Amino acid sequence: MANKLVRGSLIIFIGNIIFRIGGYLYRFLMATLLGPTANGILGITMSFQGIFQTLASGGLPPAISKYIAEYEAVDDHNMARQTIFTSLKIMVFLGLFLGFLMIFVIGPILANVFLKKPETMLPIQIIGCITPFSVVLGAFRGAFQGVYKMEYIVYTRAIEQLFMILFATVFVLIGLSTVGAVWGTVIGYALAAFSAVYIFKVYMPKYIPKYSDDFVFSFRDELKLGIMLVKFAIPVIITAIAEMLIFNICTVIMGKFLTLADVGFFVAADPIARLPLMISISVATTILPASSEAFKLHDIKALQKYVGESYKISLLFVIPMCIGLALFAAPTLKLLYFKNPAYVNGASALAILAIGMTFYSIFAISTSIVQGIGNPRIPMYILVFGSIVTGVLSWILAPFLGIAGGATATTIACFLMMVPCIYFVFKLTKTSPPTKSVIKIMAATAIMGVVGFFIPKTTLLLFPGIIICMIVYFFALILVKFFTKEDIATLRDYSSKLGPLSKLVNKLLNFVERIEFRN
Repeated sequence: MANKLVRGSLIIFIGNIIFRIGGYLYRFLMATLLGPTANGILGITMSFQGIFQTLASGGLPPAISKYIAEYEAVDDHNMARQTIFTSLKIMVFLGLFLGFLMIFVIGPILANVFLKKPETMLPIQIIGCITPFSVVLGAFRGAFQGVYKMEYIVYTRAIEQLFMILFATVFVLIGLSTVGAVWGTVIGYALAAFSAVYIFKVYMPKYIPKYSDDFVFSFRDELKLGIMLVKFAIPVIITAIAEMLIFNICTVIMGKFLTLADVGFFVAADPIARLPLMISISVATTILPASSEAFKLHDIKALQKYVGESYKISLLFVIPMCIGLALFAAPTLKLLYFKNPAYVNGASALAILAIGMTFYSIFAISTSIVQGIGNPRIPMYILVFGSIVTGVLSWILAPFLGIAGGATATTIACFLMMVPCIYFVFKLTKTSPPTKSVIKIMAATAIMGVVGFFIPKTTLLLFPGIIICMIVYFFALILVKFFTKEDIATLRDYSSKLGPLSKLVNKLLNFVERIEFRN
């Protein structure tokens, strides 16, 4: 079981990094090829797409995974297989129903009544063609996860992303604009869904055999199973929708009050601001099972150590990254979108969002800890609160401050979510916050920020400026005596796995030891 868990986690972790890069590539390609106005339409469309896909799945993929794992643990292959097909029936119904509504009812209302931008109607309507494929894909991915075949999830995601990028790019290049980009997404999901069905039929019988000849499952039995699955899925879907709204509702509301070009500037800045989340989400993914195990074993010392170290490690990298992004927002956008300099208008949003991602990073880690010690509903309530705050503040601020207002709303909401979640972490784990370490990180970041502020914000000096800031931050950490002997020992262990870089890292660690512990 341990080997399965490690292997599966590693596959998903590597896959997430690759596909996050692919997602950024898609965003950058579309922003460059479409231009601000059409990219604004695509950004609004993608916001609705994520929300409706989540609704269509009904929160059932995690339920499928959970119950398949439980039934397979007792060799009840019949019920494992039945779980898939019962869930699939529910999800296909939801997908087709919501798809129909999106095409004929919701799409026209959103475009013509809420947004009052008729040019957004057709792209939004096309979302209705995605949901039937996305729910099939979600159901089978839940099945793959339930038997720890994480590589099958990665295969289907690779097909989805590869063909989405390929077809969207081709369609845009031949002049189909935003409509072509969305149709590319439809094709990506359709091919991924077919691949999932193929994998299930050809390879999954090894892990979930076909029904035995004596298996009987009545309509009443299926109804009970469906109710059980839906009960589990309800808090999952609420949490997923709330999290989706945190990052998408401000885009939708800005679409109502601002021009499509303004929304395009915001959509171009948003994925760059989220780059630091790659670190915090990686830490959050690791801390959840670790905190869960320590809590289960009543090992309070280990739990407290995990909590303190998770914040310390994450903030050590996230805070300077976010401040760096805020400082160099304009040259970063100029460099990434060099073919369309107008995107530099998103610099204010990028700078504000980067600060917000510091708060969200802490929230993400706190959420994993709280979930790991058996309190999944607390983050759910906080996320719902955060999504409401984001919506209300976006409605108030966007008309006056433009895209900076939407970014400010998101940042304030992330801060207001972070505070109660941190409170519950330290209360439930009885852990003292790593105040000294955080203060030292903030002091070192402030020193770096002062130096970075005086570096000219030009594209030519972007990379030299980043390198200078990294060097200043490193020496500032030494100046404030951040590193402990335990930190040095831990970093030495990790450096041995870095191959050619291990010698360089060890030299730096030797330098730190000589400075920090010379007495």
